[in-house]
Amino acid sequence: MIGPSPNPLILSYLKYAISSQMVSCSSVLTAISKFDDFSRDLCVQALLDIMEMFCDRLSCHGKAEECIGLCRALLSALHWLLRCTAASAERLQEGLEAGTAPGEKQLALCLQCLEKTLSSTKNRALLHIAKLEEASSWTAIEHSLLKLGEILANLSNPQLRSQAERCGTLIRSIPTMLSVHSEQLHKTGFPTVHALILLEGTMNLTGEMQPLVEQLMMVKRMQHIPTPLFVLEIWKACFVGLIESPEGTQELKWTAFTYLKIPQVLVKLKKYFHGDKDFTEDVNCAFEFLLKLTPLLDKADQRCNCDCTNFLLQECNKQGLLSEVNFASLVGKRTADRDPQLKSSENANIQPNPGLILRAEPTVTNILKTMDADHSKSPEGLLGVLGHMLSGKSLDLLLAAAAATGKLKSFARKFINLNEFTTHGSGESTKTASVRALLFDISFLMLCHVAQTYGSEVILSESSSGEEVPFFETWMQTCMPEEGKILNPDHPCFRPDSTKVESLVALLNNSSEMKLVQMKWHEACLSISAAILEILNAWENGVLAFESIQKITDNIKGKVCSLAVCAVAWLVAHVRMLGLDEREKSLQMIRQLAGPLYSENTLQFYNERVVIMNSILEHMCADVLQQTATQIKFPSTGVDTMPYWNLLPPKRPIKEVLTDIFAKVLEKGWVDSRSIHILDTLLHMGGVYWFCNNLIKELLKETRKEHTLRAVQLLYSIFCLDMQQMTLVLLGHILPGLLTDSSKWHSLMDPPGTALAKLAVWCALSSYSSHKGQASSRQKKRHREDIEDYISLFPVEDMQPSKLMRLLSSNEDDANILSSPTDRSMNTSLSASQLHTVNMRDPLNRVLANLFLLISSVLGSRTAGPHTQFVQWFMEECVDCLEQDSRGSILQFMPFTTVSELVKVSGMSSPKVVLAITDLSLPLGRQIAAKAIAAL
Repeated sequence: MIGPSPNPLILSYLKYAISSQMVSCSSVLTAISKFDDFSRDLCVQALLDIMEMFCDRLSCHGKAEECIGLCRALLSALHWLLRCTAASAERLQEGLEAGTAPGEKQLALCLQCLEKTLSSTKNRALLHIAKLEEASSWTAIEHSLLKLGEILANLSNPQLRSQAERCGTLIRSIPTMLSVHSEQLHKTGFPTVHALILLEGTMNLTGEMQPLVEQLMMVKRMQHIPTPLFVLEIWKACFVGLIESPEGTQELKWTAFTYLKIPQVLVKLKKYFHGDKDFTEDVNCAFEFLLKLTPLLDKADQRCNCDCTNFLLQECNKQGLLSEVNFASLVGKRTADRDPQLKSSENANIQPNPGLILRAEPTVTNILKTMDADHSKSPEGLLGVLGHMLSGKSLDLLLAAAAATGKLKSFARKFINLNEFTTHGSGESTKTASVRALLFDISFLMLCHVAQTYGSEVILSESSSGEEVPFFETWMQTCMPEEGKILNPDHPCFRPDSTKVESLVALLNNSSEMKLVQMKWHEACLSISAAILEILNAWENGVLAFESIQKITDNIKGKVCSLAVCAVAWLVAHVRMLGLDEREKSLQMIRQLAGPLYSENTLQFYNERVVIMNSILEHMCADVLQQTATQIKFPSTGVDTMPYWNLLPPKRPIKEVLTDIFAKVLEKGWVDSRSIHILDTLLHMGGVYWFCNNLIKELLKETRKEHTLRAVQLLYSIFCLDMQQMTLVLLGHILPGLLTDSSKWHSLMDPPGTALAKLAVWCALSSYSSHKGQASSRQKKRHREDIEDYISLFPVEDMQPSKLMRLLSSNEDDANILSSPTDRSMNTSLSASQLHTVNMRDPLNRVLANLFLLISSVLGSRTAGPHTQFVQWFMEECVDCLEQDSRGSILQFMPFTTVSELVKVSGMSSPKVVLAITDLSLPLGRQIAAKAIAAL
């Protein structure tokens, strides 16, 4: 290169040395990139010629450091090529002005070499690693690319210009190599999104929005769902929920979920999509699709007795999810499409639920403000507000609106404070005493009602150790019967101070009616259980006649209904402990307490309070009455009967019920609310392992491809009933069992094997991304005893690898010795998670680490079969669901040695896969990726 043209003899030696691999690719590339006298045409052409000779088949079989060296050299060479192209283009422009064109040939050569280098995915992958190794060099390349773009914009030759644009696009695509996924445009239904929305609306109205938003985004990403179809599926599920929810409270809950919570969820989803404009377009597009589903919308309108879509469009417009133009156009289309019969049948004097719910939401805020005031100043005014809340269905409307907007917890806190305030009365007149009694009663009944409708977690406070626990919380935790909670009637909480009990018994037995002045209601509530026991004993031993019992029960429920609730709470616990022949009198007493009292001098709002009391008593007695097969007629005064109760068919093994319900769901293609409740009950009864294992067996029986895919989408949504525990069982017990037992390998064939791999990855990703958050209240209730202690199951000590790790790993402790894949004895099984120091005491991390060790041993073993194929599907799905730059990916648990094993599998030997499965944020990860890609 000393003269104007290169020395041909030395050049031919060099070409021979490169072809016979006597010199490494990286040293040649580095040497070329140091030449910067671009005015010497013949020298530059010779260098381009050399580069073109080998730039599309770069390889390196040396140590990891040498492979990283190749990445850096390629990056320098790319920079050199860009500078060379720019120089040629500048000379071409100058030449054109001077009337000669010597630069055109050289520019064509430069672009040809650039295109050849960049069109290889392997080279782009090596450049991707180099970019992470040397960020400053990449910045230089971006600058050169901008400069080149400016120069080439003035080029007259369209062919060269388009070639240059192609090269620019390829370079710009290097940093985002991993984030390109194709969306599913050929499908229209997405059962997972549908089931997730139904599950949340049916069982988790009080749940926080953020976890739901993240879960939905996770599903959208894993299943590559286009945004308009994703939003459409959410609306479809909401309308189905509206149509099929049982009347009464459940219907109001669904209405609140659809009209208050889901628009808020979409507002949060909007933040995940860059550019508001696009998202509002997508929402508009989703509504356009929805309006084509006229039968569904008409059925919802018929059920709700109003134009449901119109209310929804208004709400979305208010939240900024639709532009004014689109809103007007959509409203017009729906009005034109609606069934004319619906318009005539809309009953003007019945207010439709969607309208009521939307009006209830601001009322909740006002009530919360009212309840913040000092109760002692104007108790009568407060009583008026609360009395108004009790009438008709307004209480359930307000509670549903509060639940859907996340205000239920503060609502409950306000009522607990009010209840505490009314427990003490000193120096009061008859009037103030009766107001206090009413405030106590209403707050007590409302809190019971909230606990039964939305779960007791809503009421419990995160109290600090020093604070005194409020009376209602204490009573609810110790004395209130709930589904699946067994109370001991002889527990000390039911046995208060005997003198108080005696005076209460005397009060109930002697006076014609309850006195109110100076009455400590919370003490009466705690003493009533012992008082009832004495009265019951007296009745059973013939000391008291039935007439006296009637008088006593009238006294109990005459003024404050809370006393009757507390009495029945104890009776329910008591009846459970009795033999069938001993129960009659206790049940009769419950019947007596349940009926309302017909007398003139009851306190204000008596009828409204009795309605709530009856609904509370019915819920309390449901379990006992089901077990004893007795009937108690609760006077239904417009209260809805208990929905989703007694769902399991009697005298059938639960395994049959499970397989039956899953078959039905699979045939239908979506999970409805009733099935969700049955599955939830079965999960309670059978436990997590039984539930998960039997459903996986059903999946592995499927033999048709489209059926298995549908089954996976539905199973994933069913597992959302308790995703954390399901994932632990699936990855910690079921998969290892299938992979290590050769007699079960046949069940992992395609298509069920592919489907199981998909399900496993989806569950692992969901649990891993959400397990930093809290479990929802629905999952906290679950009994955990059927999950073994994962710490003893997978003994990974804090610093030292587990037994399985030790079996697989080398005797070499040095993580930097990355040996050749053939020499297995030296391999280390260090993984990215160990370098990121992930907490291995966490059961999920433990299970994932062990699963990837097992995968590693399957790949490294001598026998191939369906199990090795399964591992390949599992890894492919991991790559397919991967998020760009996701450091917290489950793949960080994979031992680094697995990479070289995986590349041997034909389906996985692609540069993109290697980039996807290694943790490129770590220097060691980049070395391993470079080594694996350079050897491809």
